[in-house]
Amino acid sequence: MHLITQKIDDLLDGSVQAGLVHLFLQHTSASLCLSENADPSVRSDAEHFLNDLVPETYPKFRHTYEGADDMPSHLKNMLLGTSLTIPVGNGRLLLGTWQGIYLFEHRDNARSRTIIMTLQGE
Repeated sequence: MHLITQKIDDLLDGSVQAGLVHLFLQHTSASLCLSENADPSVRSDAEHFLNDLVPETYPKFRHTYEGADDMPSHLKNMLLGTSLTIPVGNGRLLLGTWQGIYLFEHRDNARSRTIIMTLQGE
């Protein structure tokens, strides 16, 4: 789980005072999510839970073209999703006190990822 909140907030650059930012991840083996950002154990607990929920050793998976983590990464993506919409106020993300934006990588060997950001507002 890569905390990307500051990178997204920096891109806003105060250009919109009130509106919405939409983030879309162009991949099917990673996810975007909002989660608690103060305690690092949340990240490891989330990863352990998802790995237990969707194990690479599940014997009925047939889609393993790119390795044992292939199908599990797609299922985790289906569970968490690829987009977020977040309100903007005073040129900044309006997140809760303990909320952070995460790029949650589901592959064992991460690749570069592309996130499309659109911004609407005034």
